Amino acid sequence: MKLALHGGTPVRTKPFPAYVTVGKEEKEAACRVIDSGILSRYLGACHEQFMGGTEVQALEREWAEHYGTKHAIAVNSATSGLICALGAAGIGPGDEVIVGPWSMSISATAPLFYGAIPVFADVEPDCFCLDADDVERKITPRTKAIIVVDLFGQPHDATRIGELAKKHGILVIEDAAQAPGATLHGKPAGALGDIGIFSLNYHKHIHCGEGGVIVTNDDALAQRLCLIRNHAEAVVEGLGVTNLTNMLGYNFRMTELDAAVARCQLPKLAALNKKRLLNVAYLEKGLHHLPGLTMPKVRHGAKHVYYVHACLFNEQQAGMQASKVLAAIKAELPHFALREKEGTKLGVGYARPLYLLPIFQNKQAIGHNGWPFSLAPQHSYTQGLCPNCETLHHGDILTHEFMLPSMEKEDLDDVVNAFEKVWGLRNEL
Repeated sequence: MKLALHGGTPVRTKPFPAYVTVGKEEKEAACRVIDSGILSRYLGACHEQFMGGTEVQALEREWAEHYGTKHAIAVNSATSGLICALGAAGIGPGDEVIVGPWSMSISATAPLFYGAIPVFADVEPDCFCLDADDVERKITPRTKAIIVVDLFGQPHDATRIGELAKKHGILVIEDAAQAPGATLHGKPAGALGDIGIFSLNYHKHIHCGEGGVIVTNDDALAQRLCLIRNHAEAVVEGLGVTNLTNMLGYNFRMTELDAAVARCQLPKLAALNKKRLLNVAYLEKGLHHLPGLTMPKVRHGAKHVYYVHACLFNEQQAGMQASKVLAAIKAELPHFALREKEGTKLGVGYARPLYLLPIFQNKQAIGHNGWPFSLAPQHSYTQGLCPNCETLHHGDILTHEFMLPSMEKEDLDDVVNAFEKVWGLRNEL
């Protein structure tokens, strides 16, 4: 037997089954909207249609009921939701917002839209969410909010971070884009902070192509979120709003088509997550014996929903470099159908630490003069800022998507066989 990387026969060449969550229900819902002739029903004015059409408002009611929150506000993306949340929180120039280094870029750049300064805290070495101890070290009198990310589907340490936020009078904004259906001590991810944001982007657990939903239990924050979503400046006078902080609105509105599809997706979430968890358990049973590979830790009291399956990797114990493991396994396994250009869904690390992006390295975001970074020249974004994140990203973690609900046991067996083949022939690497 020879590794495919060295000319041997791959374990599998047939593409893995596509992860498709849309079907007859979504088609019927889309047709219903098209037949109505109303693809959107927002007006950016003080009018009964300021809150959108029937599908959008129905999605908001159903989402709030599902998550047990008082308010749900539909938007056109989780990115928009994070910008809305920072604005609703009253964040302004020179304020500091603690953010994480490991996520989609907007989780760290959202404060910049309001002239605030992102302050990076490190991640936990085992659960990979924001480290509460480092968060505490980064809090200053200028800190106004913390953006936490339920990374990889794992709820953040809401107990510790919530206590810190309460002690210092700051808001917690929860990016739950990767964790719909996750819970901590029975409480849903997304509802663990003051404002939570979900994603309905095409590669999330459920989706409507592009979209997002914001949840909160705070009436005042909910009103401000709705205003920022839809041209706040045009309606504050008519609605009698006197606090004009950040009342410069956007068009972050969700269409009726997106909302109708999302309404069909939400009832599917529990079954999809159940299959995801079953697949994780099957894979972990098959992989746990491989030296140097440690299955992901689940926080005490948490239900993890595995946006990706992130395994710790120890090169010394495994007897091979992470980069060589990656190349060898990728040569043994195919891509997912419909995602041909993405290659085999296995990687070393995750997103590069966000403070290493040019926007932070050059301290230039708005305009030509380094604003808003010029408001806080004491903050540096040098390499080494978040050592746990950097160590994990540069080889101490393998992430993959082989646990997707579309995968059946025979597909998972091929994954396990590929890992075992590479470990068994690791002397060739």
